[in-house]
Amino acid sequence: MIRVAAVGDIHVGEDVRGVWAARLATVATDADLLLLAGDLTRCGSLAEAETVARELEGVGVPTVAVLGNHDYHGAHVDEMVARLERAGVRVLECGTATFAIDGHRIGIAGTKGFGGGFPGACGSDFGEPEMKAFVRHTRSLAEGLERRLAALDTDVRVALLHYSPVPGTLEGERREIYPFLGSYFLAEAIDRAGADLALHGHAHAGSEIGATPGGVPVRNVAQPVIRRPYKVYRFGDDRLLGDG
Repeated sequence: MIRVAAVGDIHVGEDVRGVWAARLATVATDADLLLLAGDLTRCGSLAEAETVARELEGVGVPTVAVLGNHDYHGAHVDEMVARLERAGVRVLECGTATFAIDGHRIGIAGTKGFGGGFPGACGSDFGEPEMKAFVRHTRSLAEGLERRLAALDTDVRVALLHYSPVPGTLEGERREIYPFLGSYFLAEAIDRAGADLALHGHAHAGSEIGATPGGVPVRNVAQPVIRRPYKVYRFGDDRLLGDG
């Protein structure tokens, strides 16, 4: 069995030193792997990145993360990634990580993702250069996710995102902001490549459980949604057994 702990949107600031280290103290008992679905900081400052790194240094299990929009705000992404990786956190942006656990191999393909919306209410690659750039950024990240997922030769494949691939896990948010919370391009990429689970954050007032049109389980693990330090997902016989 493979046990995956996941949480997003922990929004660590300098004033919460030691809080998340304590909350994650049981991860090594409960899970084999920790996945972080972006927005690790409040505003993406170097001081916040340092605090996050210190909080994560002692979790005791392999840790994989994607960044979120808050992490990009301070324009210190390269420095943040370098500091997190020194703390043992693997940060993905259209990249992959694989692990051997209990005789099985699990692969993680990660990207921040981006907005754009969903069928019936989405942006299009037409008109002003700014709108074209918006939609093309989403499409490019989705295409990168698809390539990385498809290339994973593992028993279990997980897509790790910040933005949502489906509207189902956004229910509870105001519908007019759905285009800024995710994109159907991500779901199309996941369905074409194939995955056993997709995880995301970003939608603090959203819903926890959803699925892609192709039936891949989607879980919103934003901390305000799951209301606990992390959620555990169990895989056995190369499939999702349930939410722990």
